[in-house]
Amino acid sequence: MKKILLFTFLLISFYGFAQDKIVYDVKFQGQKKNKVGFLKNYISVRNGDVLDSLQLDQDVILLKRLAGVSHAYYQVFISHDNLYNVYFNIEENFTLIPNVNLWTTTNEQVAYKIGLYDYNFLGRNIAFGGFYQNNGFDSYGINLRAPNLFNRNFGVAINHQNWTSEEPLFFDGGSANYKYSNTSFEVLALYQINFKHRLQFGINVFKEEYSYLNGITSDAIPQSLALDKQMLKFVYEYDNLNYDYQYVEGIKNTLYLQYVTTENDFQDNFLIGWSDFLYFERVGEKGNWANRFRFGVASNNASPFAPFSVDNNLNIRGVGNIIDRGTASMVLNSEYRYTLYEKGWFILQGNGFVDAGTWRNPGGDFGDFVESRNFRIYPGVGLRFIHKRIFNAIFRIDYGYGITRKSSSGIVFGIGQYF
Repeated sequence: MKKILLFTFLLISFYGFAQDKIVYDVKFQGQKKNKVGFLKNYISVRNGDVLDSLQLDQDVILLKRLAGVSHAYYQVFISHDNLYNVYFNIEENFTLIPNVNLWTTTNEQVAYKIGLYDYNFLGRNIAFGGFYQNNGFDSYGINLRAPNLFNRNFGVAINHQNWTSEEPLFFDGGSANYKYSNTSFEVLALYQINFKHRLQFGINVFKEEYSYLNGITSDAIPQSLALDKQMLKFVYEYDNLNYDYQYVEGIKNTLYLQYVTTENDFQDNFLIGWSDFLYFERVGEKGNWANRFRFGVASNNASPFAPFSVDNNLNIRGVGNIIDRGTASMVLNSEYRYTLYEKGWFILQGNGFVDAGTWRNPGGDFGDFVESRNFRIYPGVGLRFIHKRIFNAIFRIDYGYGITRKSSSGIVFGIGQYF
């Protein structure tokens, strides 16, 4: 009797397996610049796999994360018997993007930045390009990022930058402006663990130089300083975002850890780490609620060289250009985005936002977070002009108005969403 039952179970199992729908061939439609060989290696479904709609849904999400893809979907057609063809339909982004920015610097001088990047170089999800910047000083950078260079999971990033700007340093009695230069070379290994988890790790070798320009002076801080440094970098990313053109939903968290070593009398070796937690939710047909919570901590040295800065372009819109520094920060950005107009490739999106943050003063303690003098709260409104077929072609303009003590207000321009 037991043998009969076992034989019946095996027969049913074999029959069920034999009736599984099998992927006969994977095909792509609509791609031009994207290489089919790269796309086939990038997705997870393979010829001979059991047809699995959940796996295909994940592959569509992966495709939409590529810079060279604005939208994607799949279709399944029977080939013969229980064999099926899977078609991935691709709507491509234009990815050779000029970069032009115009802003005012700390000393109110007009600055500009021009660059050219191809975010899908060779049709293989490689970002390659560079920029030139003039803010009273000359700067440039060259960047290569190839996350799938060696295989589907493993790649590399190589960056070189020569950056010069006027930076404020803050003392107890006021501040001074210094010419700040940073020349760096960086190599990172990029590893995709699976659909949601990625790692980056590597080294950055750089030289910092400070030269006094104007403002107060301090016997404790030299007017000229050159520092050779090395930085070990580690980044862990959890990404569960799903994109539908300008709309985003899901969560993403990125953890950054850096250890900087140096040999000088004014700075010790220090650790710095911060986490960016993003949460997006669709609201109705045209709305999108977007949030970013950033928490960062560094070695708490009582030094004007504190790594976290309060700045228009980084965390608080309207606050000004590098108005303060700290050794820990806590920032919440929340905004509601609404599509005001959409026709063809063009989208006009409006948003209302609140940016709020607080900092730990250099050498202070975590009680600084609740000190009213460290709070910054800036509500505001903005517009987004979006091209649906060009990667990251979002021109943004925001106006932030401070409601806490000694607040300012201002307009912030940029390319891409603020976060």
